[in-house]
Amino acid sequence: MWGNVLFIGMQDIFDIEETPSAESSFAYLDTLNAPQREAVETLEGAVLVLAGAGTGKTRVLTTRLAHLLNTGRAYPSQILSVTFTNKAALEMKERISEMMGGHPVEGWWLGTFHSLAARMLRRHADLVGLSSNFTILDPDDQVRLLKQLMEVEGVDTKKWTPKSCIGIIDRWKDRGLLPAQVPASDVDDVADGKIPLLYTKYQARLRAVNACDFGDLLLHMITILKNPANQNVLDEYHQRFRYILVDEYQDTNVAQYLWLRLLAQGTGNICCVGDDDQSIYGWRGAEVGNILKFEQDFKGAKIVRLEQNYRSTNNILKVSGAIIENNGSRLGKTLWSDQGDGDKIKVCGLWDGEAEARWVGEEIEQLQRGVNNERSVSLSDIAVLVRTGFQTREFEERFIKLGLAYKVIGGPRFYERMEIRDALAYFRVVVQKDDDLAFERIVNAPKRGIGKATINTLYGYARAKEISLQCAIMDLTQTDELRPKVRATLMKVLDDFERWRSLMDNMNHAELADMILDESGYMAMWKLDKSPEAPGRVENLKELTGGMQSYESMQDFLEHVALVLENQDSSSGTFVTLMTLHGAKGLEFDNVFLPGWEEGLFPSQRTMDENGVKGLEEERRLAYVGVTRARKRVFISHAASRRIYGSWVSSVPARFIDEIPEDLIDLNTQSGMVQAGRSRHWDSSGFTPKAKPVSGNLDRKVQTESGVILSRGDRVFHDKFGYGKIINIDGHKLDIAFEHGGKKRVMDSFVEKS
Repeated sequence: MWGNVLFIGMQDIFDIEETPSAESSFAYLDTLNAPQREAVETLEGAVLVLAGAGTGKTRVLTTRLAHLLNTGRAYPSQILSVTFTNKAALEMKERISEMMGGHPVEGWWLGTFHSLAARMLRRHADLVGLSSNFTILDPDDQVRLLKQLMEVEGVDTKKWTPKSCIGIIDRWKDRGLLPAQVPASDVDDVADGKIPLLYTKYQARLRAVNACDFGDLLLHMITILKNPANQNVLDEYHQRFRYILVDEYQDTNVAQYLWLRLLAQGTGNICCVGDDDQSIYGWRGAEVGNILKFEQDFKGAKIVRLEQNYRSTNNILKVSGAIIENNGSRLGKTLWSDQGDGDKIKVCGLWDGEAEARWVGEEIEQLQRGVNNERSVSLSDIAVLVRTGFQTREFEERFIKLGLAYKVIGGPRFYERMEIRDALAYFRVVVQKDDDLAFERIVNAPKRGIGKATINTLYGYARAKEISLQCAIMDLTQTDELRPKVRATLMKVLDDFERWRSLMDNMNHAELADMILDESGYMAMWKLDKSPEAPGRVENLKELTGGMQSYESMQDFLEHVALVLENQDSSSGTFVTLMTLHGAKGLEFDNVFLPGWEEGLFPSQRTMDENGVKGLEEERRLAYVGVTRARKRVFISHAASRRIYGSWVSSVPARFIDEIPEDLIDLNTQSGMVQAGRSRHWDSSGFTPKAKPVSGNLDRKVQTESGVILSRGDRVFHDKFGYGKIINIDGHKLDIAFEHGGKKRVMDSFVEKS
């Protein structure tokens, strides 16, 4: 069919020598199912293709683009095709080129939001005070520029980091807001309340140096297209783009939405492909409301639902559907497959996180041996998807013990993360004072005003005398080789290490680790850091010190870590994929493990506290994404208690588990653990209700769901921790002093009155 297409030189022109009498003569249409074909052939007007997970959305998008060209409705230059990532754009170009017999597609208006907006802005830069050869700043340049402005305005850049302030400005740009449009409600005490002023000066400085950042690419084009004085520019694009195609529409932010709406006002021929049930990036500006109000934005729009899934078994699809149907903000669809029902979803309740990691390891080994008379499962067909990064540690530890090759995708392995390496360096120097490599790593972390010149001086003296850096410091601080302030700083560092070293024999090593990170200022450095990564680094440090409890001493722990790092070269060959749920979107595996499905962890309590029902619904969409990554089997697990940041935290199974029909679950819960049951843990709104203390005895007594009244001082029994006495009551949470387990906080449903 593509033999009828003639390219003329390097021009972006498409000539159709022969037009078929009927669209049905295009053979590629016969490879589509009915809804896919409808999405491809509905070429006029606004169309929303609701493409469920695994329903072939990329195929529909590329085939629709090819069909527009092959039917002669548009030249390549008259079609705007927008993707979210360079990878997606490249894949789309390759597919189109392949469908067209290898014809080049370079020069087409096909790319990411930013690349296409940049291409437009080069043509109209003068309308926003720039020249066409403007520079696009990278994130480091953005931070350096804003830091200069903050210093001029007298803003403390240690208290308010330039990186965090740039993040705020970026979020305003993602919402399409110019400095004068920032609402007063968005301004708080960040940067002493000077963020709007800094935003104004930052934009002015960018213009002065003929530069813009990534957020400006869309923001400037929106400004140009909305300005009545530039109506001719908007008219030009309305005439140019007869058709607009958009991928992953559910992930668009406000600025991307505004840009698309302005461009689509011409012919109204816009086709957006997306899945409202997979909108999981609200934390970085994505607005699920864009896809939900598509019919309001484009009157007479047609919605085509792609519901036949080509990836998963029906049981997997029924489970994901049962979970997501509890969301109120969705357009709705029902996925199905012709691949049979398949296995039930395995749900396992374990006592703690270590038991959960053991169970996952055992199940993976069983898969390797083969299940249901099938061949052995390759490790590359297995993924463990966690809600948050700190959860990877226990699985990494377990996989190493079992000799299971694994790879952490989307970030370094736990012990290779910068903050963990720094903390380990502190511990290494405490254990072994002559560890120069470790000392050099952290002597200026946090910053203490010790520069490279000082380090070079110390190293030169140490090499000449054949002594360690610490010994060199002891010598040089007695002379005038170093500046007085540097001498005082170095002596304090040595004194701190000596004091920590003296506590090793008489203090619990995990508590000592916490003390080191606190007193050194390293933990405070990350707590004060306003960058998006900082909270995760704090969580990882707490997870590190909490995990040390399992070892007899700090030295034993460091030896364990050294062996872990020694055995982590598993990047070649097959390996288990270990990654977060957010990072897994768009991927698929035969077997998917979903650990940590507990209230507070997943769904995330922080997300629900900050965003209410909207946050809960995004967490539920994340659960949907996790389940639909699987082709054949899904394994969900939850722990009754989990050591989080060194403290035992009791929990109940995630509400998402209770939303799964019982006939789809193969349940395996350890004896004595709480069973699923929605009404037991939360009300119909989806939020945990406050416990109902017995009248007149607030915080002294509580009535459990089974009707038992528990009071302070009561002796109770817990299956794991044994006998203990209730010392405090906080709703349904009990603080209990156990006779052999110390003080623990547990849910009242976990204990029996003795």
